[in-house]
Formats: sequence, structure tokens, C-alpha cells
Amino acid sequence: MLLPGVIYFLVFKYLPMWGMLIAFQDYQPFLGFSGSKWVGLQHFRLFFEDAIFWKLFTNTLVLAFYNIIFFFPLPIVIALLLNEVRIELFKKAVQTFIYIPHFVSWVVVVGIVYMFFTTEGGLVNELLAAVGLEKIQFLASESWFRTMIILEMIWKESGWGTIIFLAALAGVETTLYEAARMDGAGRMRQLWHVTLPSIRSTIIILLILRLGSFLDLGFEQIFLMLNAMNREVGEVFDTYVYTSGIQQGRFSYSTAVGLFKSVIGLVLVLAANYLAKKFGEEGVY
Repeated sequence: MLLPGVIYFLVFKYLPMWGMLIAFQDYQPFLGFSGSKWVGLQHFRLFFEDAIFWKLFTNTLVLAFYNIIFFFPLPIVIALLLNEVRIELFKKAVQTFIYIPHFVSWVVVVGIVYMFFTTEGGLVNELLAAVGLEKIQFLASESWFRTMIILEMIWKESGWGTIIFLAALAGVETTLYEAARMDGAGRMRQLWHVTLPSIRSTIIILLILRLGSFLDLGFEQIFLMLNAMNREVGEVFDTYVYTSGIQQGRFSYSTAVGLFKSVIGLVLVLAANYLAKKFGEEGVY
């Protein structure tokens, strides 16, 4: 049963890591790995000295913090609310409706967002105009870009993220709730003193794993939302790797940028895991 998973990770995760070598080469496709000239850390120095580095770092960091602050806790809250629902049919119906957006591609999601929020016939702006308010440039505004990104992410993925937390909640001992009720604890007291402590280890493990992809905001969504008006706050590492590597053919340089992002993610995972163990939690390893 493990074999398909092992083969998948070997072929698609570990073998491609050999390609990181070109971050230290002046890679030429016709010369290959062995024939390309080694340049050491030259591409990293060029990236760090480029004025765009701090813009990319700031934009990525802000969106990553928004992700952790606003998106990460939401599946926990939804799972806690669903756990309190006693009508099984209603609970399953809600779960189905909030899971469905996960299976919708980002192309479709962004298309829906454009239909609702564009100034040229978008439903939201038409409603604003109907009540006498000025139309808002949701899709071409720097101030609205990050908000739109997080709202899209919440709509698409928050329901799917509840699965693991609901599974953790199903494993909480019912005797703990009975004992809490006998001591006079109400719903909120049970939630605070029984439910949350029981799933704390799950929350911490998922937070550590989330930090591993802290700077990995996803290419498709942000690339589709980018335009000339919001690029100043919307350009992140993922989109820059695409434009510099694929569109401009700077393979070695873009690999160095991607490797830098991956190293930061690894450091965050190791640090978070270390802190979790220091506070008595299990951690990832």
C-alpha cells in the first residue's frame, strides 16, 4: 500500500531536486548539467542586490502573514461550529456545500470573482451604483488586492481544511464532556477546557506544516489576479520565478530564487518544530 506513495514522492519530489544544481551554474540547455559553467553563488548575489528583492520579499511576507492570521484559524472555527450541530442531515449538507469549492480550479474561481467585482457590469459594483454609491476598483486597486486574495482562499479552501479538525474532534473522549457537565461547565467552558486542549496537538502540527509553505502562496491564483494596476503589491516569488525563468529564459537565476524560498520554508519548519517540543508538544518529528 505504501509503494504508490513512495514512487510518487521519489519521482515528483526527490528526483527533481537534482535540478537545483543549475542555481549554481550558468545553465545552458544544449550543454546540460555537465557542460554548463559553474558560477557558485553569483545568481543569489544578483538577486539579493536587485531592487526587486525587497519588493518581492515584502509582498510575499505580507500575504503569508495574512494567510496565517485570517485563513489558518478559520477551518478550526468552522470545525468547532459543525461539531456542535446535532442534526446529522443538516451537518452533512453544510459539509458538502463548503467542500465543493475545493474542487473548483483557480481559473474558474478568478473568473467568478471577475464576474462579480468588475466595474463593467459586475454584480457587486452594479448594486453599489444602484444604491447611489461610487463603484470600487476591486480588481485594479493595490489596496484591495491582498483582501481579494485572502477572501478567495477562504471561500475555496476553508471548508476542505475542516476535514482533519473534524476527524480530531471525533476522537475526543465523551467522558471528558460528561465530567465537565457534572462540574457545571456550559458549552463555552467545555469548548475552552475540553475541546481545544484535546485537538491542540493537531493544530500545532498543521501550523508547523503550514509554516513549511509559508512563502509558497501558490502561482495560479496570484498570477491570474495580477494586472498592471496592482503588480506593485501583487508580485511575489512564485510569479517572479515564472516571469524570469519561463518568459525571459533565465533558468539558473529563477532556480536560485526558488531555492532561496524553499530554504526559508525549511528553516521555519525546523524552528517551529523546535519551539513546539520546547513547549511540550509532539511536533512533526
